[in-house]
Amino acid sequence: MSIGQFCIRDTVIVNKDDTIVEAAKVMREHHVGSVVVVEEAEGGCKPLGILTDRDLVVEILAEEVAPEAVTVGDIMSFELVTVREQDGFWETLQRMRVNGVRRIPVVDERGLLAGIISADDYLEILSAELGELAKLLVREKGKEEQRRGA
Repeated sequence: MSIGQFCIRDTVIVNKDDTIVEAAKVMREHHVGSVVVVEEAEGGCKPLGILTDRDLVVEILAEEVAPEAVTVGDIMSFELVTVREQDGFWETLQRMRVNGVRRIPVVDERGLLAGIISADDYLEILSAELGELAKLLVREKGKEEQRRGA
């Protein structure tokens, strides 16, 4: 199972030169807590970093910095961890854990943004799979009762 099968393709993006106020408005409009910071590249967008709502609170509000004086590029994460579309589902989860990141951009073979996967997405995927496993146990019990009697 490649991560490309599971990632969210409709990724919310901003430019590093956007103001943090513009980025906050994008987050609000799309009901997300993070955006991928990109630069235009031939054939798509190249991910440069991630900006989270926590970054806005910790770096700007808590420090009482004037929001209009700060760009996304000033406070985005600079050590961006990415995975390739063909990387494995479990390999990606391991990479997130090792790097201590809750979300990770997915890139294509050219390094262009293809999507994003988050810890929340993993929880949703895994809970659905566990639900299917639980249904299997119920069906197995039902089949046994039919075969052997209640």
